[in-house]
Amino acid sequence: MWTQIAEHITQVTGQEFEIKKQRPVSGGCINQGYSLIGDKKTYFVKINQASQIEMFAAEALGLKQMFATKTIRVPQPICWGMSDRSSYIVLEWLEFSQATAESWQEMGRKLAAMHQVQGVSKFGWERNNTIGSTPQINTWTENWTDFFAEHRIGYQLKLARRRGGNFPEYSQVVGIVRDVLKDRQPLPSLVHGDLWSGNVAVIADGEPVILDPATYYGDHEVDLAMTELFGGFPGSFYRGYDEVFPLDEGYQKRKTLYNLYHILNHFNLFGGGYGSQANQMIQQILRSR
Repeated sequence: MWTQIAEHITQVTGQEFEIKKQRPVSGGCINQGYSLIGDKKTYFVKINQASQIEMFAAEALGLKQMFATKTIRVPQPICWGMSDRSSYIVLEWLEFSQATAESWQEMGRKLAAMHQVQGVSKFGWERNNTIGSTPQINTWTENWTDFFAEHRIGYQLKLARRRGGNFPEYSQVVGIVRDVLKDRQPLPSLVHGDLWSGNVAVIADGEPVILDPATYYGDHEVDLAMTELFGGFPGSFYRGYDEVFPLDEGYQKRKTLYNLYHILNHFNLFGGGYGSQANQMIQQILRSR
């Protein structure tokens, strides 16, 4: 497998690459990660089952589209494919460093700039992708309320009930979504889609980086909402974002709804206490309507 990957890198880059050393590194929750070290270049490789090749193809496309906005740094995809019984994606190697308040603030500014780039008039994406290992449905939809109700909360809720989750009826929860978002008419923004602290970094010169996207065009607030899950981001990040793209009134209510998507997904991936957390969020949304 490694010889084939090295040959693929050589073919795509036009520069001979021979692996001198490989070592395991973090590849996220669902992938195996490796650094491939050559004489002059190092690359980051993620490995998964052969069936996950479309996940890597979608990740590469998302990174390319975010890079094309010329706003915030992302790791460049080099190549992706299958070898033996595995699929892989090769990305540029970035040396991460300690984040400072200044770099967090700059991350906020650059993410806000990406969210302001207008490219489409509908919500969704040109292909389905994954959120973790869960399919993420990105059917193009004219209306944000319809998109989020059906393809985000509704889809996750169907999966959760199949897993045995004890949740309110589908029609009730989707009705809550429609009620909360009925007056929300955002412009479609290219969003990262899975923006928690494990998917951001800073490189040696202080430049912020976002990685491992679950890209689509949606309400830019979905990215901001997720930054408040799982420990949250520092205050300097939000100050930087607000300098460029101030949040609209009602965000505090909507963020719970937007984060319900991720908590339902965590229930579908990991089970456990995420089911009760999701139900608590549903009750909170009901009380705040």
